[in-house]
Amino acid sequence: MNPNKYLKYLIIVLLFFSSAVNSYGLALEKKVIKTKLDNGLTVLMLERHVNPTVSLYIRHRVGAVDESHGQTGAAHFLEHLMFKGTATIGAKDYAQEKKILAAIEETGTALDKEKLKGEKARPQTIKQLTARLNELQSQAKQYFIPNELDRLYTENGGLDMNASTGQDVTTYHVSLPANKIELWARIESDRLLNPVFREFYTERDVIMEERRQRVEADPEGKLYEKFLSAAFQVHPYGRPILGWTRDMKYLSPEAARKIFEKYKAPESIVIAVVGDIEPAATLQLIKKYFGAIPPQKEKTAAIPVEPRQTKERRVSVNFDANPMLFIGYHKPTAPAYDDYVFDVLEAILTSGRTSRLYNSLVIRQGIAKSVSAYNGTPGVRYPNLFLISAEPRHPHTNAELEKAVFGEIDKLKEQPVSAAELAKAKNHIRMQYIKNLDSNSELASALSYYETLLGDYKYFANYLNVIDRVSATDVQNAAKKYFNKNNRTVGRLSQARDQE
Repeated sequence: MNPNKYLKYLIIVLLFFSSAVNSYGLALEKKVIKTKLDNGLTVLMLERHVNPTVSLYIRHRVGAVDESHGQTGAAHFLEHLMFKGTATIGAKDYAQEKKILAAIEETGTALDKEKLKGEKARPQTIKQLTARLNELQSQAKQYFIPNELDRLYTENGGLDMNASTGQDVTTYHVSLPANKIELWARIESDRLLNPVFREFYTERDVIMEERRQRVEADPEGKLYEKFLSAAFQVHPYGRPILGWTRDMKYLSPEAARKIFEKYKAPESIVIAVVGDIEPAATLQLIKKYFGAIPPQKEKTAAIPVEPRQTKERRVSVNFDANPMLFIGYHKPTAPAYDDYVFDVLEAILTSGRTSRLYNSLVIRQGIAKSVSAYNGTPGVRYPNLFLISAEPRHPHTNAELEKAVFGEIDKLKEQPVSAAELAKAKNHIRMQYIKNLDSNSELASALSYYETLLGDYKYFANYLNVIDRVSATDVQNAAKKYFNKNNRTVGRLSQARDQE
């Protein structure tokens, strides 16, 4: 086929495809029922009779960025504690258990206080308090049933039950038979109204071990943590979600309660329900159980703005591992138009084997084992980074790979991308969008995510309309504006320092 005819055919197909998907986006917007309860909690419902199941998402607009100074890791720790049950779920005799939990907190607090004395700490006191704490924790076990929440969901057909904590948001989700919505509402509202932070000090040891595995013993995790702390020197995006070791080691029950107060504020909560539902009845159940959460309407502490970067920042980590390279550029976040442009840039650079960086660095030059780009690192509530991650292929070095990446970036600045390349990138984005419409869970995730972070789920419904507007000139202008030396942070993982 003649190349020009092929390109014309491709554009016609993509235009038709785009029109069909965009029409679905408009239909989706009309089908979603959005309700705000009297206490400020937001509910999104989408009736979808594909099968007799329902996917349920609860998102809290609280994450690592909302932690107090000296209490990093509290939001992630709280996520763990929220699985420990409530005053009724998992409790055998909560009246007796409550007394022992108070004694555990008193003893644990005294033990931490003594340890914080450092060299002045009294070893005998530490030994006595440790023994007392272990004894109390052993006693407490007779008053609760572990993993009761998980059992309730599993025995009632629950699937994909999970939770996650990010910089911006904390999420809980599960998929259930459609006739189990009231069970879910009963469990989840009780977790917010009557949580019990059981096994506090045992779970604190668990998150410390998680940090050791994911950061201290993991070269990529170590580099990523150091890289972000260099890129964000004022804004809390520079702090790790797991927390700094010095803070995690002594996180207190009071720190967990403090972040929980922000967490349970209904004004910060979005619930998404997608599946085989009757909306009016579903909303009544949600009102019945979640409407009892009292509103807070308290002013949240201001989060400091990251100053404009004025010179290149570089960090390095030496580790007995394969080399790795991170390159990040500061940029605006959604719903700024430039953020859509960076979504297109991400697709142009690393989506698929024919993408610019993959084709050039991995296939043609053979200097990279892998290369990826990520728009919106490490979060999207605030201005963030466009991140490029790559691994050099032996015997090539980070320095060679970095030079090659910069060379490809310079090409974006010097010459607009072709119509075919731009169309291919947008097509990839459309395919990813369709994938997000494929299941109840994906839809509930997307709707709740954008409602929580941007205050409007319609961002998702209208997304492709804006992507379609992105031009080759927009891509070139964004590259010129943001991909410059003074706006970038570079991180290198090496067995020995790279030789320039």
